[in-house]
Amino acid sequence: MASAQDTILADLTEMIDAVLGDFADDQVVTMDTTFSEDLGMESIDVIALAGRLQTRYGDTVNFAHFVAKLDLDTVRELKVGQLVNHIAESLAQADEVGAGSR
Repeated sequence: MASAQDTILADLTEMIDAVLGDFADDQVVTMDTTFSEDLGMESIDVIALAGRLQTRYGDTVNFAHFVAKLDLDTVRELKVGQLVNHIAESLAQADEVGAGSR
């Protein structure tokens, strides 16, 4: 799954760059990068990122559902890697469901 995570991290980094614009140019996004502290993302930025996730992955990745399961402290300290893992798991589950219907 490492290569899938690398691809997802690259996609997510592009989305973050698009949302944050010039600010993101100075940031190296890794699995340990936090959205709030490291990237300085605010609520409106997270909403914009959620929209980009919806556009890229459709209903397969439900960002709102993912965040709703987290407590407030976890949301404040959310790392890029946690979202990458969620996306990878969601895509893998969708693949399993798709393979089971064939």
